[in-house]
Amino acid sequence: MAYFPETRWSLVLAAQGNSPGARGALGDLCLAYWTPVYAYIRQRGNSHADAEDLTQGFFASLLERGSLDTVAAEKGRLRSFLLTAVSRFMANEHERATARRRGGGVVHVPIDAGWAKERFGCDPAHGVTPEVAFEREWALRLLDRVLADVKFSTEASGQGALFGELQGLISFEPPPAAYDEIAMRLNLTVSAVKSAAHRLRHRYREALRRHIADTVAVEGEVEDEIRRLFAVFGEPGLG
Repeated sequence: MAYFPETRWSLVLAAQGNSPGARGALGDLCLAYWTPVYAYIRQRGNSHADAEDLTQGFFASLLERGSLDTVAAEKGRLRSFLLTAVSRFMANEHERATARRRGGGVVHVPIDAGWAKERFGCDPAHGVTPEVAFEREWALRLLDRVLADVKFSTEASGQGALFGELQGLISFEPPPAAYDEIAMRLNLTVSAVKSAAHRLRHRYREALRRHIADTVAVEGEVEDEIRRLFAVFGEPGLG
């Protein structure tokens, strides 16, 4: 059993057509990827309320216009597809679409309004392009899913306490004292804690590759996407 619903090209393909199953798949797609879309729209100078409405409208338009019906995974990366789609949507947006959204579209995205306001504040950040905002949120949400995936599998194997101690050490090698402290708290040997940390990092890397592989067309694009994932945090305005 997966911790998260499918968030991959197969989900996009399942959302094609106008069947109840397609609508359900589109709903899962919205739930998984509304934050990058919202970030893009917000960074274009829209208020929170307008960005929320426009995000709803964007995902509704995917189904209403049959935008997904001709999409195939071979066409590229899911990240690029959604960024291009929301860019085109904003370019073609009209006042009449606002009335359609407020009147109840074909799909409702459960946007966490409190999170969105806290994350973006009262005004969009200065010096960050909408494209960078989209990619940053894409990266953060993907890393969240990867960590939750590892947490779920670790807890399922009865090592939840160990994960809780080690999750902050996944991305870097801590000083030796950190292992000593964890070993003391869990009544384990330092060697056992180091071995567990090594296994956890390996599991995290595998999960990261798996999640990214689900969003690209071919295996050869995984490494490029991983590099882009971390490079985006070095973009101007993201510090």
